[in-house]
Amino acid sequence: TFGIQLKPVIPFGFFDPVTTLEQGTLASTVELKGGMAFGMVVRTGLTKAISLEVGIDQITRRYDVALSNDTNAYNGSTQIRFVGYEVPVTCLVYIRLGEKTWMNNALGLSMDFYPSDAVRNFDAGQVYYYRRNWAQLGVVGNIGVEYRTEKSGYFYLGGTFHRPFQDLALAEVIWTDQYQNYRPYSMSKFINGSYLTVDLRYYFHEDPDKARLRKKR
Repeated sequence: TFGIQLKPVIPFGFFDPVTTLEQGTLASTVELKGGMAFGMVVRTGLTKAISLEVGIDQITRRYDVALSNDTNAYNGSTQIRFVGYEVPVTCLVYIRLGEKTWMNNALGLSMDFYPSDAVRNFDAGQVYYYRRNWAQLGVVGNIGVEYRTEKSGYFYLGGTFHRPFQDLALAEVIWTDQYQNYRPYSMSKFINGSYLTVDLRYYFHEDPDKARLRKKR
């Protein structure tokens, strides 16, 4: 069964979305404010209660970055986006709730890819995201409910927690002053790439006759 999915990223305080950097009179915060993931998924039934899913997604994380300097009362902020691609492989277990309603629980791994670094300027500085690795593994956990129709496919609502095994990137915040002189101060810290999403999925209808025909062949 083939499906499409849209997953808004939800910043959740339990997963520590704020990173603080300090050096002397300089202070900066990097905070995950949300984002969006979208892509496709293919589900293959193994038994009546267990399936395997493989997907591919593009995810854009959105961060707010603030920079302050106590010596001249400077306060500035900017926003930076970090783009990645994910190929999750999960095993699903179904629990039937009603005639057409099912609960899904899934666990698996994801191979995450980051094509480039990211950079953004302040009027008095710069923030730079150095990707930790161009590819790395992560663990994926999912829970949700789906409504299955006979002719119109499956409708799914759930949530996913994605945690990379390593930090996402090294965030470097640079102070240059308003005249863009040579950077005299630089702060850096690793950013945790964990996130939570709300999952909206639609699985296209597949005629059972075709499925049986393939099975016979």
